[in-house]
Amino acid sequence: MNFISKDNKIVIFGATGMAGSAISRSLRKNGYKNIVEPSRQQVDLLNFSEVKNWFEVEKPEVVVIAAAKVGGIHANNNYAADFILENLKIQNNIIEIAWKNNVKKLLFLGSSCIYPKFSKQPIIEEELLKSDLEPTNQWYAIAKISGIKLCEALKRQYDFNAISLMPTNLYGPGDNYHPQNSHVLPSLIRRFHEAKLRKKKEVICWGDGSPLREFLHVDDLGDACVFALEKWDLNQKESPKNKNGDILHFLNVGTGKDISIKDLSELIMRLIGYEGQIKWDLNKPNGTPKKQLNVERINSLGWYSKISLESGLEDTIKYYIDQFKDDPTEIRL
Repeated sequence: MNFISKDNKIVIFGATGMAGSAISRSLRKNGYKNIVEPSRQQVDLLNFSEVKNWFEVEKPEVVVIAAAKVGGIHANNNYAADFILENLKIQNNIIEIAWKNNVKKLLFLGSSCIYPKFSKQPIIEEELLKSDLEPTNQWYAIAKISGIKLCEALKRQYDFNAISLMPTNLYGPGDNYHPQNSHVLPSLIRRFHEAKLRKKKEVICWGDGSPLREFLHVDDLGDACVFALEKWDLNQKESPKNKNGDILHFLNVGTGKDISIKDLSELIMRLIGYEGQIKWDLNKPNGTPKKQLNVERINSLGWYSKISLESGLEDTIKYYIDQFKDDPTEIRL
């Protein structure tokens, strides 16, 4: 049984981003054709009136929120106010207006950074709000937690059909490779590729390489989102429960496997063919020591990741080289 149908009008906010474009690909692959992907020029998600007017004209039946202001440690540290304000505005505007327009189903994408810095590993959904967040990305995390809780509150009070997924670290086509504002994996791909082109003897990486991270190919996330829209309904008997027997309003999405930043760096170095050395900058922060999601709840519904890290990285590195081979910023210091 599917809880959405092929003829539903589905809007993806943030469809040009890495996650949004993967969701769009997966929907189309699964036979969905009535998909709307509004651009920033068509609707400013920071503007409540514009979002309200857009919904009244377009009348979507299913809403996917993949729009967000995102970035790595550097960006979160330096633009704290922007991260919390813009993300709160984007998600609050869409969720409230979708509810008021009687949308059939809404999917909100969060992030694994919602969990405390020293969560018990692997992280189960019940770890949310148990202790302090990682300081370097707390602004983004607090906004995402608010989005999850708004969806839960609307479900509890008004039976609004809103679900949330918390993906682990994503990588793949459409990622951000900015020298300062990218996440760890695309940042490593760029550094090692540039070092190979310039024949540099060493690449400097942050911290000591010990933190453990989990990485999910974005196409696996796209499939997980379509799966959740079709197969996960909070009112169904099989809907995952927490340890107290209460309905879980959000689920983790990941591979359930992690890798050290050191091993990841060496894997990327090998796949790119860089033959220099790695120098670890111990003056830079490591971030959270370990972050691995427990994905048993979404697995219990029947979804599992399919793309291995090495094969996913091979495709991602090829994509990066093909996309940026003619980009003059590729070799900019």
